[in-house]
Amino acid sequence: MTTDGTAVSTGRGILGYGAYLPYRRLDRKSIAAVAGTGGGKGTRTVASFDEDTTTLGVEAARNTLRATPGIRPRALLFATVAPAYADRTNATVMHAALRLDGSVPAMDATGSVRSAAGLLRLALDGASSSLVVGADIRVGLPGSGDEAAGGDGAAALLVGSPADGPVLAEYLGGASATAEFVDRWRTPGDVRSKLWEEKFGENNYLAAGRQAWTDALKATGLTADQVAHAVIAGLHGRAVAGLGRRLGVREGVLGDDLASTVGNTGAAHPGLLLSATLERSEPGAVVALVVLSDGADVFLFRTTDALAAYRPTRTVAEQIAGGAPLPYGKYLAWRGLLPVEPPRRPEPARTSSSAAVRSVEWKYGFVGSRDRESGAVHLPPQRVSMTGGNVDDMEPVPSADVLGTVKTFTVDRMAYSPSPPVVFAVVDFDDPAGGETTSDEGGGRRVGGRLPIELTDMDATEVAIGDRVEPTFRRLGTADGIHNYFWKARPVRTARAAEEA
Repeated sequence: MTTDGTAVSTGRGILGYGAYLPYRRLDRKSIAAVAGTGGGKGTRTVASFDEDTTTLGVEAARNTLRATPGIRPRALLFATVAPAYADRTNATVMHAALRLDGSVPAMDATGSVRSAAGLLRLALDGASSSLVVGADIRVGLPGSGDEAAGGDGAAALLVGSPADGPVLAEYLGGASATAEFVDRWRTPGDVRSKLWEEKFGENNYLAAGRQAWTDALKATGLTADQVAHAVIAGLHGRAVAGLGRRLGVREGVLGDDLASTVGNTGAAHPGLLLSATLERSEPGAVVALVVLSDGADVFLFRTTDALAAYRPTRTVAEQIAGGAPLPYGKYLAWRGLLPVEPPRRPEPARTSSSAAVRSVEWKYGFVGSRDRESGAVHLPPQRVSMTGGNVDDMEPVPSADVLGTVKTFTVDRMAYSPSPPVVFAVVDFDDPAGGETTSDEGGGRRVGGRLPIELTDMDATEVAIGDRVEPTFRRLGTADGIHNYFWKARPVRTARAAEEA
């Protein structure tokens, strides 16, 4: 605290932020018509059948790193309540997809929403830059409150010091209050969480939240009147609402918890709410993030002038506005809660771990190759050039952020898929080096590699030749417990991608 009453920054803070919301939305009104109970108003986000918490986290991290060029994290920290794997680190898949250096450690923290708050606190108290990613897929039994209130999504926060890059929001300090009480629990392997009497959890969370809030203000020398924006994340809806009324902040300071449009995204929600808040904050504003989970955590930030120049790749508001409806029956089938007739084709074989290791850059990083002499781009990478026949004279071509054009496609109703039909397309990806062709090929764009690739996040009736698409990291399938991750393509819908298209 300075002599004029201004809270002093710790020197560290948020260097970048990004979120990812799946394309599909479930209208809560459709639940009761099938389940006989539950539902409500508004919508919730739904991860596709080919998405899990790892792929969601990759997309959020990509959005953050694209908005912070030149800043590379020195640690990758991943929090989720629904990990795709146990007994192995899920963050290593993200590490490979983001093409981080091998010296960058990748760590998981799983099991509770508080794991996300814990990783954020560790990063803010640390000495090096860290990418903190939270992702969750929230599931409840049909007709339950958790089913309707939940949401799927991910958020990523790049944390560091001014030595790493421009700080958008300085960390002023915070506080924690840990409390042991069982109001929500789920044993490993269970589909749903169980809940204790609601008032019991509310009382305990209100006590922990008030203590952490008071301690955080005292530690930073701030008053509640100085807070310009405040958001509260937590799975206990009544406790979140009740604490919001007790913070003592001015009217209009408490932000939208996105319950009516997104739902509660669990371990992703703290980062998601903070990202949405920073999108609408002005420089010099004090921002408070409160997390209620097994106690309470409070983080206080002050935005800087650098925030005005920050351009998120995909804002939370854009993604909320860009969703498409999903029938309730398909939602249940995607979550394995409604057994449906399986495809009458053999399921895919188990992915070879040894083969995957030999092609990490291609399989996870979507890196092709370019013939140094002719400039021809090859997807997948090749040793022998298709132009001139040069051998082993290639350079890598990262293509995960490159847009492409559908040249032809087919709707396959016979291939195995958990959600048929499968739409395959031949896509001409733009040359990452840029430039234009001298003909109509590629619509005037210089063509990079050509690749047959599966399309996702669209209906079979929507695709057309000439459509612009972008790569997205997905799960192709699972066999013998091994997830087969690779890249698909989705239609260009965001403002950023539409400008490039």
